[in-house]
Amino acid sequence: MFPLLGCGRLWSTSDTVEAKEMAKANLTLQLDEDVIRRAKILAAKRGTSVSGLVAHDLAELVDQDARYEAAMRRAREILVSATARGGRAWRRDELHER
Repeated sequence: MFPLLGCGRLWSTSDTVEAKEMAKANLTLQLDEDVIRRAKILAAKRGTSVSGLVAHDLAELVDQDARYEAAMRRAREILVSATARGGRAWRRDELHER
């Protein structure tokens, strides 16, 4: 079993996973009863808790958003520093063969 911030199992092919223990806070969610029932079944199949499932997936979502924002920031920086039209002034006859 691989710990992920003490909140369940981390699905990984790696043998070593380091996790920093962080302060935890409670979060109350309102979900449909059927979703809760199915989440309990899924958590049992995976050997974790519903809280562990939610914590894992929410951490993945937040990390994914951070990576997206970083990629967008890098892309904007590249676009700002890029030379317009690749630094070349195109003529119409070069673009359209006749």
